[in-house]
Amino acid sequence: MSEQIQIEVVYALPMNQTALTLKVSVGTSVEEAIRESGILARHPEISLETNKVGLFGHTVALNTRLERATRIEIYRPLIADPKEIRRQRAEKAKLQSVK
Repeated sequence: MSEQIQIEVVYALPMNQTALTLKVSVGTSVEEAIRESGILARHPEISLETNKVGLFGHTVALNTRLERATRIEIYRPLIADPKEIRRQRAEKAKLQSVK
């Protein structure tokens, strides 16, 4: 029997978060753990082909092997470019300071 580790699979929406805890074997891939967690059935909008995934805020490939207890995060696609939002805020602040 292979060693088991406890992991958490997390997907956050603006108004709620799903966090599922499960045990998997050491060496299980991130993709296998996500599929085993059942989160794809709860959130059919998740596409492992387009959504990025990470471990504690660091993006990883789906074939990354899990070696210890960890938190797998499934990231939602960005709706807007963060650089563009900052540029717009700076322009707005500049206009307000001129008044």
